[in-house]
Parts: sequence; C-alpha cells; structure tokens
Amino acid sequence: MTPSALRILSVALLAGFATLSAQDTPSTSWPLTIEPLPSPAGANSGQPQLSSSPRGVILSWVERDGQDASLRFAERTANGWSPARVVASGRDWFVNWADVPSVIRLANGTLVGHWLQRSGPDTYAYDVRLSYSTDDGKTWSSSFLPHSDATKTEHGFASLFQMPGAGLGLVWLDGRAMKADAGHGGHGAGAMSVRFASFDRTWKQTAEVAVDARVCECCPTAAAVTADGPIVAFRNRTDDEVRDIYVSRFDGGKWTEPSAAFDDGWKINACPVNGPMLSARGRDVALAWFHAKNNQGQAFLSFSRDAGRSFGAPIRLDDVSALGRVDVELTADGAAIASWIEFADQRTQFKVRRVDRSGTKSPSLTISSLPGGRASGYPRTALGPNEVLFAWTETAPGGSRVQTAMARLPK
Repeated sequence: MTPSALRILSVALLAGFATLSAQDTPSTSWPLTIEPLPSPAGANSGQPQLSSSPRGVILSWVERDGQDASLRFAERTANGWSPARVVASGRDWFVNWADVPSVIRLANGTLVGHWLQRSGPDTYAYDVRLSYSTDDGKTWSSSFLPHSDATKTEHGFASLFQMPGAGLGLVWLDGRAMKADAGHGGHGAGAMSVRFASFDRTWKQTAEVAVDARVCECCPTAAAVTADGPIVAFRNRTDDEVRDIYVSRFDGGKWTEPSAAFDDGWKINACPVNGPMLSARGRDVALAWFHAKNNQGQAFLSFSRDAGRSFGAPIRLDDVSALGRVDVELTADGAAIASWIEFADQRTQFKVRRVDRSGTKSPSLTISSLPGGRASGYPRTALGPNEVLFAWTETAPGGSRVQTAMARLPK
C-alpha cells in the first residue's frame, strides 16, 4: 500500500482495543433497544455476512482451525439462530478481513454459498468458488467457478443476487488483465475489472461479461434487485486516480454504461479497501458509501426513486468522522437504516441511524465498540420481520469471534 493510503487509513490504527459491546448495557433510541442475540459462531470466527430473503435472515461466517477454514451459516428463528451448518471447508482458502464469503437464499428456496480458494502461489492468486443446496444446507453441490479465464490472478469481492425470474447472478472483481504478481498496486500492470455471470435454474451458465474494465483493486462490490432489474455499485478508478462510486443497471439484458453516482472527486493513489452498499425495494434504492477527500473520512447515504438512474443529494451519516465500512437497509416506509464505523475521541464504534427521505436523521446509536485497524472487519446490518439484525467481529487475546445483536422495529 502506498504512503498516501497509509495516511488516510492510519486513523484505524489509533483506536486501539475497546471492550464495550452490545452485551454490556442496552441502548435506546428512535425508539430502538439493542438486545444481545447469542451468536452461533464459534471461536476463531470472523468475516460475518448477513443476507435477507422472504424466508428470513441468514448469517454466514468463516471459522478457522489451524490451517483449516470453513464457511458456516445459521438462520434466524423465533428462538434465536438455528444450529450452524457447514457449506464447505478447505486448507487452501484465501481468508481476508475485507473479501468476505456469503450465503444467500434464492426465490425458489435454493441456498447458494461462495468462498475464495487459492489458485497459485502468488498472494492474490485466488478464485471465486460457488456451491448450492436444495435441502436447506444439509448437502451441497460440487463447487464450480463463475469465471472461465483460468488465470492465476485475483477473483474476489463477489456480490450474489437473485436474477429476475429464476437463477443466480453475481459480480466480482476480476484481475485477469493484471500481471499475476501485481498485487493491489496495479500501476502499469493491467487493470482490475468488474465482471458479471449468471446461471439459470438448472445451473447452466448463461453469461460472463465485463461490467466495467477499470476499477479500484480491492474495494467490495454491492448489488441489489429493483423492480426494474439488478443494480450494482463499486469503486471506479480513472486514469488520473479518481476513485468515486459508480453504478450500473441490468437493463434490456445488458449492463448500462457505468456512471458516477456522485462527483466526489476523491483522488487517491491506492485502494482504500472501502466499498459501497445498496438496498432496494421496488424502484426505491438506497446507496451508502465512504470517502476521505482532504484526508477526512466521511460516510454518506443517498436515495433513488427511479431504480438507480439518478440519486438525491448525499446525506452525511457519521457524527464526527468515519472509517467507512458502511451498510444500508431500506425499510417498508421508505426510510433507510444505515450503519458505519465511527472514529472519534480515539474510539472506534459500530454505529447505526435511521434516515428519512427528507434527510432527517435520528440520533446515532452505538451497537458496539470495535478494535482499531482491520481486525474489526466489516460490520453487517440486515432487516428481518419486525426487527433489524447486526453482526460484527470482536477480538480478544485468545482470538476473534462473530457477535450478533438485534433491535425490534416499531410496528
């Protein structure tokens, strides 16, 4: 990572280790009360992910046992989380604090999981592996690839989503045009791209195409499905190193020309490892993102009423400054519940607030204090029936563990 990136991200290292968590004292606002929810994740767990479907919310995570790693998941029930099930395990996985596996449920009930598997000796030589289950996770298919290039380069930061009608869609960062040993600097070594693949209900691959040929090398992607079709968001990279958030829509069977959601003009000669997040209901879309222009980290939210063709004025989320790592969920009344990592007074906190379409913001609510630096990973937020769920990673001298909490939504 270049010196400029280190300066921008150095605030994360100042925070140190904090011990306050949602289990300590319930917090009230909006009016919401954060309640502890015993986590199904075991010791040495991390990389939490939450996904929602009409069947409910799924929590997935990675557990480590020496050199072995396994992708596990549990589903929210009336009595807590279901017992954990294993999707896949391996000793040759690429496990990273920012490039997070996932498990989603498609409209027909099929579960789909993705993880990252090394493909060669270079640090960033790894593939996206997919597997599916038609029996609620009791058994899983043999894993397969969405990309056909066979290069021993980076393939990761995948976002999975339901394709209209039936089947699976996903986008990911694809390094096939980069030199195998280029790492994340990428200067003069080829460009990272965003690519898309789809599979029909029989798991026949129906597409593999580029969405954007030059993007930031290690910022997570995001995807949501509107009434008009899927929309994806990612951090672009121009020739003069402006790395703003771009969106593209799947319209008429193809992806629209990517365009900047906003002209932030954040110029940085390195990847900030901070991607956007999307949520959609009908033609309503909420987009959350981060930038540190002028070396001041800030998190933002914006609404779209036309399925992502245009966005309203940015609404700032953080109270003082942010490390980013945002998430967002649209509620039934058209408001958004947005989360981010706040950095203020030498403390790092996982925070959330409600934002109306008008821009009116609730007071922020602290879900948990977090360790500084990359150990805190990406906290997650998801909506379930009449509740909002939270997941994050806590660290201690003995290792890390995924924690969860919930808050009941007013009826």
